[in-house]
Amino acid sequence: MASADPYKILEVKRDASQEDIRKAYRRLAKKLHPDLNPGNRDAEAKFKEVSAAYDLLSDPEKRARFDRGEIDASGAERPQHRYYRDFADAGAGASSEHFRRGPYASDAGFADFGDADDILSDLFGRAARSRRPRRGADVQYRLPIEFLEAVNGATKRVTLPDGSVLDVTIPPGTRDGQVLRLRGKGQPGREGAPPGDALVEIEVRPHPIFTRRDDDIHIDLPVSLVEAVTGARVPVPTPTGPVTMKLPKGANTGTVLRLKGKGVKRPDGSQGDEYVTLRVMLPESPDPELERFVANWSAGKAHNPRQRMEAG
Repeated sequence: MASADPYKILEVKRDASQEDIRKAYRRLAKKLHPDLNPGNRDAEAKFKEVSAAYDLLSDPEKRARFDRGEIDASGAERPQHRYYRDFADAGAGASSEHFRRGPYASDAGFADFGDADDILSDLFGRAARSRRPRRGADVQYRLPIEFLEAVNGATKRVTLPDGSVLDVTIPPGTRDGQVLRLRGKGQPGREGAPPGDALVEIEVRPHPIFTRRDDDIHIDLPVSLVEAVTGARVPVPTPTGPVTMKLPKGANTGTVLRLKGKGVKRPDGSQGDEYVTLRVMLPESPDPELERFVANWSAGKAHNPRQRMEAG
């Protein structure tokens, strides 16, 4: 069965920018992420499709190869057929005499072999050089991981072209675009020389609710009108699990509270912070009782939240 079109899965046009693709993925991830839809298998399946589509289209090289038809939506190679017409112009500018006589014909006669000794010497010299010990070549891989795997650390498995597997340890605090060097995991060396290294470039997928700035985590937290006015203790998601945070009375939309040490772990063992921006949310459905209260709230009518703007 053919894989679904990744552009359709992410609901973007084929000429969408990389930023548009990232935004589309994040929008759909917020809607379908398993953590936000516990027990919903349909959402989980769709999230996997969205993640696979993002893996393909977020990589400019893979995206270009997909657009050219060289790989399918799963990243597998498509068979490339070559036809006679591919060779029809191979000798453009060459005479029919050239093709009749063949590519190795020459008008120079036996004079072509005048420097045979030099040619043989060069060939044997190359063969000798090829037998010298030579370190194996490095190999490069691109490994997509989840946001929380990058923040908290994880172990991921990479399948190599020969079918073998390679376990990659993701250190806590790994950044998007960071390259991990796995020594001795590249191509084998020649004549007893050491193997090359595996260079694994990390791609961190966006998270539905967390964003990272340096070593700090940022999150928008919806709070109710009652919680904002009277103060409350509310659960707040963090990369290592929810914690309880105290809201002060009179908290407003845009108020930023800090959870110390709930950010990204640094190499020296310290950690960044988590910054929580409050978003006061009214009930989704109209509330007659709230409407009556606000209509009779004289102090509320006198309050002008745009006073500073009007003064400017």
